[in-house]
Amino acid sequence: MITTTAKATKLAEAACPTPRIDQGRIQLGHGSGGKMSARLLRDRFLPRFGNQYLVGLGDGARVPVQGAEVVVSTDTFVVSPLEFPGGNIGHLAVHGTVNDVAMMGAVPRYLSAGFVLEEGLEFEVLDRILDAMTETAAACGVEIVTGDTKVVDRGKADGIFVNTTGIGFLDSAFRPSPDMARPGDVVLVSGPLGRHGMAIMAAREGLAFEADIVSDTASLAPLVESLRAAAGAEVRCLRDATRGGLASALNEIATASGVGVELSGDLPVPTAVEAACEMLGLDPLYVANEGVMVAFVAPEAETRALEALRAHPVGASAVRVGRVVAEHQGMVVLRTGLGGTRVVDMLPGDQLPRIC
Repeated sequence: MITTTAKATKLAEAACPTPRIDQGRIQLGHGSGGKMSARLLRDRFLPRFGNQYLVGLGDGARVPVQGAEVVVSTDTFVVSPLEFPGGNIGHLAVHGTVNDVAMMGAVPRYLSAGFVLEEGLEFEVLDRILDAMTETAAACGVEIVTGDTKVVDRGKADGIFVNTTGIGFLDSAFRPSPDMARPGDVVLVSGPLGRHGMAIMAAREGLAFEADIVSDTASLAPLVESLRAAAGAEVRCLRDATRGGLASALNEIATASGVGVELSGDLPVPTAVEAACEMLGLDPLYVANEGVMVAFVAPEAETRALEALRAHPVGASAVRVGRVVAEHQGMVVLRTGLGGTRVVDMLPGDQLPRIC
């Protein structure tokens, strides 16, 4: 015999073929391609991203191409936690791809956005992420013109994963490339190092430091435009120092160009970041940044390049950190305060996974 209470319990545990849609959270039905999917797009995505290219909701977007050459870059963002001091995954998704396009010397114009949503993600969190993407895209002068959403079972996506692809227009007279560094070039860094990675670590682990560490997530496109105007073809290489930090960015360029890089001992590491890294046993040279650019420029353009970078708030702290040499090709070395040298190699793995 089954009691009334037992019957009620079994009914409560049963899965409804037509799920409720007023629970304030993502449900599997939102990825079905049916009415719930349409409602999700209508109520949350289109009011924020809607424009003449996206509104048709086709399989792609027709956009005008200005000139013969474009730069296309794509990236996927899986940061944990989704929200952190200074931003959230939405800021990273736009800034990260805009910066990748800009590092190739192009002017970013269009983005696509793909979302993997986990069942149970709160709409309040989703809305904050979408708002961040909307505001950041507008500030960067780009439009989100096409996209996709998928919903996966609870526990399969840490709330939300975001993929963005960026398209930018290239000026044929300005083509920085990782293989263009030459002996004698100077190495410039646009701002303080290590803030993003340590902000993520503090938020993830619930750590508290004497001084708050806030992510530096920002668009680097204005800095690139300033460098283009000030130094043009004398700008050899550009790279945003994200995963793997400054050390990895420099090693990649040294290898691609077949040159050596020598760093000075006085690097722009904030005191709070340095203290946090020392406490956690991390090296700030390998900690990720999301608003810091490395620029290799011809020595005769150093003053102009630094002035151009410092004229913008994101590059106000730009400094020279090293130079390119013909010796130890493909290697990066750091001159220590004691007069010796230390090899700054690529790490075999990542000090801080899931930072972008």
